[in-house]
Amino acid sequence: MQTSLIASRKFAPLFWTQFLSAFNDNFLKNTLVFLIMFQMAAEGGALVALAGGIFILPFLLLSALGGELADKHDKAVMAERLKRAEIGVAAIAVAGIALSSIAVLMVALFGFGVISALFGPIKYGILPDHLERRDLPAANAWIEGGTFIAILGGTIAAAVSFSGEGGLWLFGPLMMALAVACWLAARMIPKTGAKAPDLIIDRNVVRSSVTLVNEIRADTRIWRVALMNGWFWFVGAFVMTMLPIMVKDILGGSEIVVPAYLAIFAISIAVGSAIAGWMSAGRVVLLPAPVGTAIVALFGFHLAGSLWGLHSAGHAGSIAGFFAGPSTIRVAIDLAGMAIGGAFLAVPTFAAMQSWADEDRRAR
Repeated sequence: MQTSLIASRKFAPLFWTQFLSAFNDNFLKNTLVFLIMFQMAAEGGALVALAGGIFILPFLLLSALGGELADKHDKAVMAERLKRAEIGVAAIAVAGIALSSIAVLMVALFGFGVISALFGPIKYGILPDHLERRDLPAANAWIEGGTFIAILGGTIAAAVSFSGEGGLWLFGPLMMALAVACWLAARMIPKTGAKAPDLIIDRNVVRSSVTLVNEIRADTRIWRVALMNGWFWFVGAFVMTMLPIMVKDILGGSEIVVPAYLAIFAISIAVGSAIAGWMSAGRVVLLPAPVGTAIVALFGFHLAGSLWGLHSAGHAGSIAGFFAGPSTIRVAIDLAGMAIGGAFLAVPTFAAMQSWADEDRRAR
């Protein structure tokens, strides 16, 4: 995994910026999910799905714009500005918790989604600006593994805040501290210079998105790996959005079981990322990607079979009691298999896109 990368001045600030940002995103998202699922039982499932959609929608609408901005301007400067704005969004989230307002928390969640969508092209596009090609698989493995460990940490923090006596009073200080730490890390990312300073920004997000997809389709190699990489994010977003509903309504678990399953999923992503980085051995090798796709499909079908016909008859009082129930261990194995396969898919495809894209179009 080239552990020296994590201590590198060229990589470490970006890693910790992404780690802290992912932690905060999921701290807010899962606090909101727990608030919905265990206080609004009647319409909880629909609101949880809505929350997931609200967070993901900006990625669909704004990723092309984010790529244009990252190519036109210095990526490090853009990262610092976005993370500075994130402090204000974190303050909105704190206000939402203070007011016990799901609507305000939804607004904050959308704000985090907007910033994450605009930051995405920066965090992946900047890696080849600072690193050698041979380091890209390992760097992407660190980013993917770290991101999902941060997702796990944010979910655990949300569960503790929600379930503990007076725990929600910890929400505000922790969220603000993480947002400020993220901004400080972003300030340390080395500057790259503008790669396409003369680029004209298309502010029509629909048109710019369509144009970008058409341009990617013109490059067969990048189009294929982009589709493969998109499949990883589809599966990951679906699993994490549906996990609380699956635990509560199908398997009969409480809010404390969600982090247990997410721990399995996140640690497996990290393990799979490490293996994929090791398999690449400093080269851009796509062989793990189709293998990973097949693994995701097989374990996905098995997960469907494990859940088929089940319905919650009541909530288990403890994690041990929950995992003594039907299919719960099988579901854990399925999630681990899907996560490892997903990492095999994500790491080499990211490295391939970064290596093959022209420097002035890399963020897009």
